[in-house]
Amino acid sequence: MANLTNDLKNALSSAVSGAGDVAGTVQRVTKDNVVSLLQGAGGVATASLQTVDQVVAEGLQAVISTGASLTDGVSGLIRGVVGGAKDTGVNVVEAAGEAAAQAVKTASTVGGDISAVAISSVQGAIQAAGDIGADSGELAKSAVMGTLKAADEVGSEAGGMVRKALLNAVALPHDIIDALLTGKTE
Repeated sequence: MANLTNDLKNALSSAVSGAGDVAGTVQRVTKDNVVSLLQGAGGVATASLQTVDQVVAEGLQAVISTGASLTDGVSGLIRGVVGGAKDTGVNVVEAAGEAAAQAVKTASTVGGDISAVAISSVQGAIQAAGDIGADSGELAKSAVMGTLKAADEVGSEAGGMVRKALLNAVALPHDIIDALLTGKTE
């Protein structure tokens, strides 16, 4: 895992200093590391989700330590995890939800804006669906549920903040979010 942290810090330092594509850099490095780690784990489901947790936690800390954009970093992490999961045969819907949950948990422990992380996680899942040709609605639902579960584990105030942020985010599919949060389909 130290390899991911070092790779990501080095790549991000170059991207940040050169005003490069933070999200794309994070996505590429994350995907490469997820593929490498999951191939070594032999594709066991629990090991796969543990790997996702570790990659997102370490990756988010690396993003923060370099001063890169938190929201771009989270989006890139989610896209990289989902891309790596697809390449190794791991369930991409589960990977998206787990990655989004871990992003919120990690942000809460390092003092990051969990509302912004939740929104970026869902956006990253939707973008990842486009990258890999998956159902964006399914990946978005999984990411929304992951962020909500994690925020509720952090505390009821955090859960409320994330719900409000997701409902108010212009760039997210409100039909999906409304249905998940209120139970209404219209």
